[in-house]
Amino acid sequence: MRGYFGIGIENGKTELNLGTLWRSAFIFGASFIFTVGQRYKKQSSDTVCAWRHIPLYRYKSIDELNVPYDCPLIGIEIDSRATGIENFTHPQRALYLLGAEDSGLSERAIKRCSKLVVLPGEYCLNVAVAGSVVMYDRHLKVNRGAGFKTKDNQVGVI
Repeated sequence: MRGYFGIGIENGKTELNLGTLWRSAFIFGASFIFTVGQRYKKQSSDTVCAWRHIPLYRYKSIDELNVPYDCPLIGIEIDSRATGIENFTHPQRALYLLGAEDSGLSERAIKRCSKLVVLPGEYCLNVAVAGSVVMYDRHLKVNRGAGFKTKDNQVGVI
């Protein structure tokens, strides 16, 4: 499969959520996970020891976040500017950024995002659940042959 993706949390509220997200990221084929403003400690929620299989990168602030070349940063946020996930075409390479459940993404993070995606519902989900939904959506669309959008806005097959 071509492309890659990483997923991370800005200012995560609990370490348990990161362990669960890490486990889901491993299962759904993420290349790496990351945190912005939060340190990781091993948690019982990571029952598959995903830390042995995909790396965790830590950044002190959104300004330090190292976004790979030609890889859009996509914020997952309840926001009027966001595209509903059901209508979203995942880029071949992507960095997905989730905010904490009690505060969401910071304005600074939103400004760095090239796109915003919203999940269904009026209220936020648990951050690990929201991340799992995004990764599952990517997995489904890729495996259904929906492909990815290329730079010239054409759908490319994986």
